[in-house]
Amino acid sequence: MVTGILLAAGSGSRFGGGKLLHPLLDGTPIGVASLRNLRAALPEVLAVVRSGDDELRKLLEAQGAGVHACADAHLGMARSLICGVDASRDADGWVIALGDMPFLLPQTIKAIAERITRSGRMAMPAYRGKRGHPVAFARPYLDELLNLKGDEGARSIIERHRRDLEIVDCDDPGILRDIDTASDLDKPAG
Repeated sequence: MVTGILLAAGSGSRFGGGKLLHPLLDGTPIGVASLRNLRAALPEVLAVVRSGDDELRKLLEAQGAGVHACADAHLGMARSLICGVDASRDADGWVIALGDMPFLLPQTIKAIAERITRSGRMAMPAYRGKRGHPVAFARPYLDELLNLKGDEGARSIIERHRRDLEIVDCDDPGILRDIDTASDLDKPAG
């Protein structure tokens, strides 16, 4: 069983705050759209939010996700990732998705989850030769995931185990499209 973890505990400061609550053109909040894509691909999904982010928590719970508040999310992405992995320790692997990437296709998420299920390694999608998100880790990386530090997420694990990383080519420009600022919403895909 691979668990999807939606990292939704950032402050969105470059966006001006409230990024994951901001509506896309169809009115769906960015964080909800990101969660829906993850849930469409994987049966087990949880979201990690900042403590006190009650509005986002309620929206994500209404979508059927287990939501975990990360009290020390302000210390960096690694803390949020640890919170999500710790809450799903029994999983066979994890797809780590970002709350500000609502344009990912569910089939891309499913493809990288299937890859780690078969290989027992790590997987990352690539679109036209460019690597993107989400990244998936099989169970052998559990201890390293639980001991991450700082704001780089799991980049250090990927660097240490480069030979274990499997690249999954996909036709999904959404793997490269995150939303950091309001102007990113206006940029075309790809």
